[in-house]
Amino acid sequence: MERKIIFFDIDGTLLDHDKKLPASTKKAVRLLKEQGHEVAIATGRAPFMFKDLREELDIQTYISFNGQYIVLNGEVLYKNPLNKEELQDLTAFAVEHDHPVVYMDHEDMKSNIEFHDYIESSISTLKIGFTHPHHDPTYFKGREIYQSLLFCTAGEEAPYEEKFKKFDFIRWHEFSTDVLPKGGSKARGIETMIEKLGFDKKDVYAFGDGLNDIEMLEFVGNGVAMGNAEEVVKEVANLVTKDVAEDGILHGLELVGLLK
Repeated sequence: MERKIIFFDIDGTLLDHDKKLPASTKKAVRLLKEQGHEVAIATGRAPFMFKDLREELDIQTYISFNGQYIVLNGEVLYKNPLNKEELQDLTAFAVEHDHPVVYMDHEDMKSNIEFHDYIESSISTLKIGFTHPHHDPTYFKGREIYQSLLFCTAGEEAPYEEKFKKFDFIRWHEFSTDVLPKGGSKARGIETMIEKLGFDKKDVYAFGDGLNDIEMLEFVGNGVAMGNAEEVVKEVANLVTKDVAEDGILHGLELVGLLK
């Protein structure tokens, strides 16, 4: 079979609803690699949040921060940090409105305040080994920050969207919104990577379940939505597989003919 490249989202795609890696998924990834295919991760997470998963699956190629930090075979291919002046202004605006901010680079994440319930409530759902980042309000200074988290309830991000035009705001939790460079996405990350590797779109596959996967599934030649995906995600996919907890990855790879 001609060599293909397959991108996998993490939460609700590679990992099940309990943030566990199904045995069938681990087997499927191994079989893909044995057949000579390129396997990559495409996630909104920071690299330090899925280091163990990369090691378990032996995947050294990934798109993180929804396309802002791309690594190919262990080497950084592309970086797109947040504008520093705009981030400083956003922080000041957030402080005025009592909205906490977390700064994330490829190595760590820090909070501009010591503790807040909104931070703990949302970060705890990621199950990354801690529930609240350490306090360092100057972390964004002198570093490249690829994503921030703004902690507020639905609708409270509207003034930020109006004021900070260099950023995109994508809600992922009832108390938290991702802050990303304007126009950045998994789809753009995939475009950058396949241009480097020389893949045609027809040989590019992607699996996802969330709203931040829509552009990715539309862009690739073969977009597969998980059975547990939201309806709007399923609508843009070429195929819909089973729930992640029902061997959805293995079944999906069989559906598209990559595994038998």
